[in-house]
Amino acid sequence: MTIKAGSSVIKLSTKGNDEVVDLTPDVDRIVGEFGLREGVVTVFVDGSTAAVTTIEYEPGLVADVQGFLRNLAPAGDWHHNETWGDGNGHSHIKAGLIGPSLTIPVIAGKMTLGTWQQIVYIDSDIKARSRRVIVQLTGETE
Repeated sequence: MTIKAGSSVIKLSTKGNDEVVDLTPDVDRIVGEFGLREGVVTVFVDGSTAAVTTIEYEPGLVADVQGFLRNLAPAGDWHHNETWGDGNGHSHIKAGLIGPSLTIPVIAGKMTLGTWQQIVYIDSDIKARSRRVIVQLTGETE
């Protein structure tokens, strides 16, 4: 048994406009490749108009999340738009409310996600983007 830390990057090409991407298979693969037995995995997006959380990743709930976010912070007159003229002030609000990271305990080599709980990335920007999701692992390995 060895205590170690490491990281990996998931690269995404997203469409924006509240696109929801299931990261669970990628993060699970990284945990397995790293050999993490007991510890934590942190998933972090390095963009201010994207977020990471957990939901039940199924089409109905994905549509519900997208509709909720669009109603919560609709496109329009935001002070950020006056500053930069880029029209994505609402994108920053949505991402800020959800947050850029998530930490999941790993026990006996498995992430402790519930049966219907998947790790998702939400891109709330107004256009397509190339994004990076950083996966940081710390703990005991095989």
